[in-house]
Amino acid sequence: MPDFRGSIPALVTPFKDGKLDFEALERLVEWHIDEGSHGLVAVGTTGESPTVSKDGHKEVIRRVVEFAAGRIPVIAGTGSNATAQSLDMLQFAENAGADGALIVTPYYNKPNQAGLLSHYKVLHDNTNIPIILYNIPGRCVIDILPETMAEMARWPRIVGVKDATGSMERVSKQRALCGKDFIQLSAEDAAALGFNAHGGSGCISVTANVAPRLCAEFQEASLSDNLELAREYQDRLLPLHEALFLEPAAACTKYAVSRLGLCSDEVRLPLTPVTAETRAAVDRAMEFAGLL
Repeated sequence: MPDFRGSIPALVTPFKDGKLDFEALERLVEWHIDEGSHGLVAVGTTGESPTVSKDGHKEVIRRVVEFAAGRIPVIAGTGSNATAQSLDMLQFAENAGADGALIVTPYYNKPNQAGLLSHYKVLHDNTNIPIILYNIPGRCVIDILPETMAEMARWPRIVGVKDATGSMERVSKQRALCGKDFIQLSAEDAAALGFNAHGGSGCISVTANVAPRLCAEFQEASLSDNLELAREYQDRLLPLHEALFLEPAAACTKYAVSRLGLCSDEVRLPLTPVTAETRAAVDRAMEFAGLL
């Protein structure tokens, strides 16, 4: 199984004049590999998955796999609130050569725990690709309870979770119930230091879009128990972690990446470009981190 550990950027999806910008996408993938990112997530929430068409979604997955060329693992975002649609995307990702899939809990229709088990069982049983659960109650209004997750962790291709519950003790409980080999990845950059201390394996990161080398080095220090060095990186990155969430993270991140000359800051409605005040805050945080 691929090593889903460390700093894994939730890659932005670049647009140009309303269309997918594959030239910029290739540039981003190469940059992340050069900067030491440990993996990539294609078309997650930070990749504006809600406003990328189904065909566009598949094409971005295919291109990221092609551009990465096996040098780092590619995790495809394949979640949906319709099981059949998620399965279609998942099977496409597998056939395209993705190393894993990130599958968010079904949003809006709010299934119970039995529904969650049935949803993920269908996905698990009809593919051979490793699956990382994405548990984000703040967006989806449902929570994979630790006991439910433990049942899923017994299935061979459910290999881990991206945890956005914001609960540090949840990491320890899931470690106890799901086993030490179950991969736990933080969804919150600012909390990644504490998350790893509780038994986490890394972060599917927003900030790593902007500061991939710093985030990778932070993760390497944290996961090797070099706490003093990890804290130094945390101090340097914290203003950026905060600034990238002053408005919707995809818009803030696109602006920051545009400041590095890697893609435009174009987003799709209902997201809008960030305000002048937020741009100034992002600039200050990037300067503090030594990126500008």
